[in-house]
Amino acid sequence: MWELRAASFWRAIFAEFFATLFYVFFGLGASLRWAPGPLHILQVALAFGLALATLVQAVGHISGAHVNPAVTFAFLVGSQMSLLRALCYMAAQLLGAVAGAAVLYSVTPTAVRGNLALNTLHPGVSVGQATIVEIFLTLQFVLCIFATYDERRNGRLGSVALAVGFSLTLGHLFGMYYTGAGMNPARSFAPAILTRNFTNHWVYWVGPIIGAGLGSLLYDFLLCPRLKSVSERLSILKGARPSESNGQPEGTGEPVELKTQAL
Repeated sequence: MWELRAASFWRAIFAEFFATLFYVFFGLGASLRWAPGPLHILQVALAFGLALATLVQAVGHISGAHVNPAVTFAFLVGSQMSLLRALCYMAAQLLGAVAGAAVLYSVTPTAVRGNLALNTLHPGVSVGQATIVEIFLTLQFVLCIFATYDERRNGRLGSVALAVGFSLTLGHLFGMYYTGAGMNPARSFAPAILTRNFTNHWVYWVGPIIGAGLGSLLYDFLLCPRLKSVSERLSILKGARPSESNGQPEGTGEPVELKTQAL
């Protein structure tokens, strides 16, 4: 429980709350229909992608800028953060998402709010098909995050923030036609809470969580294995001090996963 006594831990929790609030506010806001006619998919995709890229640049060095319970779950599966930190991140992300959606709701005219960009399935898409789509969307997203955040890569090319933002944009360009492109349980949860509409909502949890878990396992155990023993992984999950889990000097207070954020 040493993390609870570290100021950096609480800064990271607040960063996740703050970042998810802004992500949902700008992303959902750009998805509202202000005029009759079809929604511009490119506009929505770029809004979500640019919002995330901005937040990765802004708070990536503080919390890792997960801004997504599925991404946090992926880092947990990869034993790159403690269970306590993961649970606190997820709680902060969900609260931040609801707060961001609530602010958007309060500043948007009633005629424009609609369902507040609630994720819904295309009429011709079954829940099984939607779940598979969400798995693939989140899988490619998490693979991009793990690859770009990997501190073991020598001579990273380009911007980490833009790479992650473009990966999210790609997911939206494809997924919006099928499921509205959830990819993030917090983003889907916030409008569902405010509109009290949970139809097929489980799809936007099950799909991203499975996709994130698969992405973590694929990258960390197959594509670019991390040579950690079972005891080392368990030590990290239990929240051991960095010096106990990876040889860092004791007392740094720096969480394991933040070592991967070279923005």
